[in-house]
Amino acid sequence: SSSNFQSAVVFPNKISTEQQSLMLVKRLLAVAVSCITYLRGIFPESAYGTRYMDDVCVKILREDKNCPGSTQLVKWYMLRVTYSSYYFLSLKMQVYTHPEDPQTITECYHFKFKYTHNGPLLDFSSKNKRNDSTITCADTKKASILLIRKIYVLMQNLSPLPDDVCLTMKLFYYDEVTPSDYQPPGFKEGECEGMIFEGEPMYLNVGEVPTPFHMLKVKVTTEKQRMENVDKSILKHGETNVPLRVLRVDRDDPEE
Repeated sequence: SSSNFQSAVVFPNKISTEQQSLMLVKRLLAVAVSCITYLRGIFPESAYGTRYMDDVCVKILREDKNCPGSTQLVKWYMLRVTYSSYYFLSLKMQVYTHPEDPQTITECYHFKFKYTHNGPLLDFSSKNKRNDSTITCADTKKASILLIRKIYVLMQNLSPLPDDVCLTMKLFYYDEVTPSDYQPPGFKEGECEGMIFEGEPMYLNVGEVPTPFHMLKVKVTTEKQRMENVDKSILKHGETNVPLRVLRVDRDDPEE
């Protein structure tokens, strides 16, 4: 059922298990995907319901009989993400303008997952390194709300997409821990073939949300000209330690 996709993001008092953390990250991802598609005008208003994340009002995609695209995306997400137990590496949501050419994209949203302990070990070396066990639910909640607000600010400032766009979703898994023959239902083996970006790309680090077990990072690639209306005060070039910086602009794609 899609009601799970539609449920609000509820922050527990304590994130004590990896499963609890994963469900929270997956819910947050559903909110981010919904907000982005809503604010970029990819699906009609009728394809969204309203929910609250703490005191922030968010739009959440729902199955809508008048909009096969949103119904397909919700069903796909429930099957591939919500109910899957495999380790995701990342989810890419790519927007393209020519139905016959999905390789040439005009905008891309990249959600990266990292697992701290219990899952595949990854190094979180950053200048202000903190032990992941010190991350509290309050930190996760604050970072989640900040991330959604940043998405709203950016999406509302970007110039609109062309009228008719297509959307493709790609999931990437950790090879070491996902059986080589694992294919999510209704999925075919994805080739990581080269993508061509239409126009001049701008790479933006929107933000990240840590939990004691996971880290979700969100990056956006858009056409440079769509950035013309973006208030320069919300952009910071290169690394910066300002905690409330809205976006970091990278000179080239930081596919670290």
